[in-house]
Amino acid sequence: MATPLRLTFWMRAVEAALLAIAVCFSAAASDSSARMENLSHRLMCQCGCAQLLGECDHYGCPDRDAELAQLSAGVAAGESDQQIFDGFVAKYGAVVLAAPTTHGFDLVAWIAPFAVFAAALLGTILLVRRWSGGAGVQAQDAAAISSSSDPAERERLNRIRRETSADTGAKGGF
Repeated sequence: MATPLRLTFWMRAVEAALLAIAVCFSAAASDSSARMENLSHRLMCQCGCAQLLGECDHYGCPDRDAELAQLSAGVAAGESDQQIFDGFVAKYGAVVLAAPTTHGFDLVAWIAPFAVFAAALLGTILLVRRWSGGAGVQAQDAAAISSSSDPAERERLNRIRRETSADTGAKGGF
């Protein structure tokens, strides 16, 4: 009985080893294609379609094949990502990059959206606080009316409150 168990163990060990070897070879084979895919989605096609290089799908694109060939040559030559990007920028200009760099003035492109959002949020908060401050003003007006000892002054303040108050509804026939 020990023999069939031992045979099953060795068969499974061989299967696991073959599977590990197959995974290693497929990972090594797809490493350059995965890198090509990654880099092609970080560059823009220069034909004017405003699509990523890896996504440019319009018929008869005059630039896509040349750019992909340049990218493939850089990957095959073992250049780093930065070297490949520098080559594209030297040939096509900074517009070839799908995202701005995080150096120098290009950093503004990363910071500006967040700064504008924060300023708009702050402005909205201040505006809502100012609008909601009207309820406190009405309470202060009511306190001023009740504390006034002169009946003519109280009548004048009541008339002003009635004529300018938004909570009384539209009395003007609109």
